[in-house]
Amino acid sequence: MNKNIYSFLKSGTDIRGTATEGVEGEPVELTDRAVFDLTVGFCRWLEENNYNKNRKIAVGHDSRISAQRIKDSIIRALGEFDYEVYDCSYASTPAMFMSTVDMGFAAAIQITASHHPFNKNGLKFFTVNGGLDGSDIVRITELAVEPFECKNKLANVINCDYMTLYAKRLRDMICRGVNAEDYEHPLNGYKIIVDAGNGVGGFYATDVLEPLGADISGSCYLDKDGMFPNHAPNPENKAAMESICRATVENGADLGIIFDTDVDRAGCVDKSGKEINRNRLVALASIIALENNDGGTIVTDSVTSTGLTDFINNKLGGIHYRFKRGYRNVINEQIRLQNNGINCPLAIETSGHAAFRENYYLDDGAYLITKIIIKMAQLGKEGKSINSLISELRDPAEEKEFRFRIGVADFAEYGNTVISELEKYATDKDGWRIADDNREGIRIYFDSDDKKGWLLLRLSVHDPIMPLNIESDVAGGVRKIASDFIAFLNRFDKLDITPILVF
Repeated sequence: MNKNIYSFLKSGTDIRGTATEGVEGEPVELTDRAVFDLTVGFCRWLEENNYNKNRKIAVGHDSRISAQRIKDSIIRALGEFDYEVYDCSYASTPAMFMSTVDMGFAAAIQITASHHPFNKNGLKFFTVNGGLDGSDIVRITELAVEPFECKNKLANVINCDYMTLYAKRLRDMICRGVNAEDYEHPLNGYKIIVDAGNGVGGFYATDVLEPLGADISGSCYLDKDGMFPNHAPNPENKAAMESICRATVENGADLGIIFDTDVDRAGCVDKSGKEINRNRLVALASIIALENNDGGTIVTDSVTSTGLTDFINNKLGGIHYRFKRGYRNVINEQIRLQNNGINCPLAIETSGHAAFRENYYLDDGAYLITKIIIKMAQLGKEGKSINSLISELRDPAEEKEFRFRIGVADFAEYGNTVISELEKYATDKDGWRIADDNREGIRIYFDSDDKKGWLLLRLSVHDPIMPLNIESDVAGGVRKIASDFIAFLNRFDKLDITPILVF
């Protein structure tokens, strides 16, 4: 049996690794040979799963500097299997999935490493049934190392401007949703700016917003630059959010938008410069998703706030369902619940991944923002703002995340032991209340007036890390919860709790 030399490149539901030299201690992992072999593995996976009757595959990429080299290796491998390659050039990850829907391709491959540094890159695979799961990626890495006789067949490559069609799809959504008197220009009078972080999201400003009448002056970093010279292309990055907040206020915009590199995530900013991100973004998306879905279930990751639960359950009349971290986890749980007869219109992670059921359960940052812009324009007719919708969302007074490194080889077993011991410990501890909806790690509530908050201890999906999130509704509450918790953490000598001790 061949040794699986590519298993380490699996990252959740993607292939990911170092693709460019330039960072000390990070040798290139996504070599030409590795990319070729992994594409061969994907072709074999398509055959195993009967996706190979159509011989057309789309390939796209974000702005990373290694994209062309990787694309060349992918095309060589696809030629070996007699696939016709539709080269979509610069494209968003969600658009690459949609190409299988609109263009009827057997599959699509996106070359991206999301928000990661310039020297990283990766592969995301799609069929018309959506993105692949982690088990599929494992199988691809296994098939990639099986013997293969190279015949040096050349693929027929066709240039495909699918992003033009994808942008029109979004424009049409806005026209229909707003239904303005000037139907073709529903965003006349609005100033909306976009920060694309030098990824591929600039199209949203120039090809979606501007043709609909929006003033996009003040938009920044729309040019594609795979070195990402201005800030990390990540809506969760502090400097990135400060950039779009500042630009929104300085330019007097009605809305500021920020995308990650490949546009499967997004965040936004109201006209006052206040972030609509994380819990606030979840709340806004939930309002939109629950229209005509009374009592619907909103699936989120595990670190969402108690204020959000109260808002969804009591203000919106929905059901907040916390699940595991990881965008594929929340989406798969959404699909599972829906298949079991539970009305589940939205799955959304606090990182900005949002999947509407109506949109093929696809996490698409541009689609999310499009829904928000439609709502903004609808409210504008009534003299109201987006922010008015989430004014009753209770924000925590304080929140903090700590990350503890596990110093043993079998980190998963050790981490699960810590969580198991915490459950026993908390059961007998006065003033500690274990949550009744733990689906990842363990959440504990503190109800006393000086704490009024919660902690969540969980195990990272891939890394030897235990993240600890603490949130409190009172000033000083996070420090008091943290101080109480140190006594428990001190039991575990293989857990590096330096971050909380320093705090």
